[in-house]
Amino acid sequence: MKIKNIWQGKFGPLLIAEIGGNHEGNFNYAKKLVKLAISCGVDVVKLQIYQGANLVSPVESKKRFNHFKKFELTKKQHITLAKICQKAKVFYLASVWDKNSLLWIDKYLKFYKIGSGDLTAYPILSELSKRGKPIILSTGLSNLSEINKTIRFIRSQNKVYKNKNYLSLLQCTSAYPTPDQEVNLNVIKSFIKKTNLTIGYSHHNKGDLALISSYLLGAKILEFHFTDTRKGKKFRDHKISLTPEETKLLVEKIKKINLLLGKEKKTPTKSEIRSNNIKSFRRAMYLKKNMKKGTIIKEEDLTCLRPNHGVDARDYKKLIGRKILKNTKAFSKLN
Repeated sequence: MKIKNIWQGKFGPLLIAEIGGNHEGNFNYAKKLVKLAISCGVDVVKLQIYQGANLVSPVESKKRFNHFKKFELTKKQHITLAKICQKAKVFYLASVWDKNSLLWIDKYLKFYKIGSGDLTAYPILSELSKRGKPIILSTGLSNLSEINKTIRFIRSQNKVYKNKNYLSLLQCTSAYPTPDQEVNLNVIKSFIKKTNLTIGYSHHNKGDLALISSYLLGAKILEFHFTDTRKGKKFRDHKISLTPEETKLLVEKIKKINLLLGKEKKTPTKSEIRSNNIKSFRRAMYLKKNMKKGTIIKEEDLTCLRPNHGVDARDYKKLIGRKILKNTKAFSKLN
């Protein structure tokens, strides 16, 4: 598989709407959320494929085992959701937490997402890496040493991941909601500098300010939880999710940011040229008083005023010591 840059979204960053378990095991609700996310203009709609028996020990963590069992969707249901995304020309993505699920969903996945909890799950990483599709790796719970070891492990399984277009990292804090002081967006700059990979941000904070800020810091992938409404919801993830209205607003903000960022090359803009402000805002040199022909110009005879007509203020020293060639009125254009 040859990929130039799969991480490029329609509006710049790749926007991933994470439905995750917000459907709470209700397939009709899952379909509703998928269609709503698609309508908001995101690039990717993401779910999670798990079976309680393949994820959590029923002995060591019975409560969480029962939680995941309750939120399961069937193979047929996930494939239906994938086809809805494909029909809408939006990527379907799912975190896959066991090999058996991967066997039937893999053909619907263009890339893989590895959640923070699986950054050290080497058996799962090995299985995914051997297939050679691009990987997004969330980094919550981890330090840089652990992240680098995981990167090395993935690359040891398949050399394709030495290509930055096949491996990306998301700055993430696995706390729901993440306190403002623990979002740590500056890690994005550190990742960019130290890994030479595509870097993004996985959002568990409230609101969209962290998403916008991460984009300005260089995040190329923005993943955020998505729901239809937070009102009346008890499940944790709804509380940190963006609604359709908020998601559309995020898209509009990103579009405007792209306009505001503009070009890297610094030149006068069309508006500056068209308005003639280059002349009207800049200064030229003028005489402070009327001066007769033959008079020698001294520095104290000069003043620096708008508009920039005649002798540019940058050339003021060239005027000092020159002879007036004709009678000249104060504050008139000098040639």
